[in-house]
Amino acid sequence: MISVRQHLISIVGIFLALAIGVVLGSQTLAADMLTGLRSDKTELRQQVDQLSERNRRQAEELEAADRFVAGSAGQILKGALADRTVTVFTTPDADPADVEALTRDLDTAGAAITGRIALTEAFLDASEGDRMRTSLTNVIPAGAQLRTGSVDQASLAGDLLGLVLLLDPANPQPRSTPEELALVLETLRGGGFLAYGDTPARPAQLALVITGNGARAGENNQGDNIARFAGALRARSSGTVLAGRTGAAEGPGPIAKLRADSVLATTVTTVDHLDRAIGRLTTVLGLSEQLNGGSGRYGTGAQATSLTFAAPPR
Repeated sequence: MISVRQHLISIVGIFLALAIGVVLGSQTLAADMLTGLRSDKTELRQQVDQLSERNRRQAEELEAADRFVAGSAGQILKGALADRTVTVFTTPDADPADVEALTRDLDTAGAAITGRIALTEAFLDASEGDRMRTSLTNVIPAGAQLRTGSVDQASLAGDLLGLVLLLDPANPQPRSTPEELALVLETLRGGGFLAYGDTPARPAQLALVITGNGARAGENNQGDNIARFAGALRARSSGTVLAGRTGAAEGPGPIAKLRADSVLATTVTTVDHLDRAIGRLTTVLGLSEQLNGGSGRYGTGAQATSLTFAAPPR
């Protein structure tokens, strides 16, 4: 007869054997897993290296293409905007380098810049809406009729500034006197909504709105306000282009907001790769396209339809 002691020894032996089997099995499994992980790591490293090399080559190709475009810009842009006038608006996040480069390109194209107006943070801040609307409605020129749909601050500002700063598309004549134009600008500058230099602005045929990368577009509806402002300018002008960097075409960015509007997307030309020579060239040619009744969505961001023009518009 098997004693209790022998029975316990048998049970202990069984569990000990199981434990030894588990340990040996886990070591084999761990070794197999380690080998597999090392193999996966090597394969992933090779993929990373291949992608890094591909990105490096593409970056070099892009830089080379950009240098070529920059070198050819003079020939491409020459005369594209001869005898045309442009008012340039900048948002608070516009990159000074982009503004300077575009100014040179406009000059190369033969355009005359008749005004440089900087929109301030207050201009785009939805919380300043009531104060800004009061300032705007107090300086509407006598006999002028603003559009009934312009009720938000950005649309109202774009409509009024378009009225006094842009020539009538039907007959390229001013729609305000120099005194009325000065009163509107001085009132908005005095309220902290605009900034500009000492050179008096004159009415122009075209409007160019230069924005940045959209980093703060979600704050106080700035992206929406820039988009609506550009749309209101377009309704009063022979052409309007909104140009910025790729981030402005994403999320709450102004270009993204404008492109999401079914009406504005077909009337205002947008360019979202302003940090590249091809983007700046496209921006200037976009003004020419607007004069000819066309519009486009250019760049590499969301909702862009092409990188640039198939052929320069003339």
